[in-house]
Amino acid sequence: MADFNILTPETIDIFALRHYDNRGASKEEFEDDMKRFKYLKRLFRKYDTSKEFKSRLIINHIIVLGNVFGVDAATTLLFFKIDKQHWSILKTILIFLNYMPDNEMIDLDIDQNVMEELKRI
Repeated sequence: MADFNILTPETIDIFALRHYDNRGASKEEFEDDMKRFKYLKRLFRKYDTSKEFKSRLIINHIIVLGNVFGVDAATTLLFFKIDKQHWSILKTILIFLNYMPDNEMIDLDIDQNVMEELKRI
């Protein structure tokens, strides 16, 4: 993952564009892919409030992000864009997808409820 010290709200889009690997994509397609972060934030908030976890939808969004940005850049973008209160959920999903490096975010616990839900897929 990239160093969070160099990423700011002003530079995050430049970072995303630099790692975007969707040949022939228009600016509109890039913006649509960037909206996936907002969708994920919404899905995580919904899980907080209603305990409704849409595992397949969340996983689909994250896999698409991994495909168009590369797993390392997508992981960096996810941790930058997703609220800190949802990082344990995010980490759990990334571990499930084998996207999370072993030596990253070691102090951050996984969400056991989310992991159990993911195992049912």
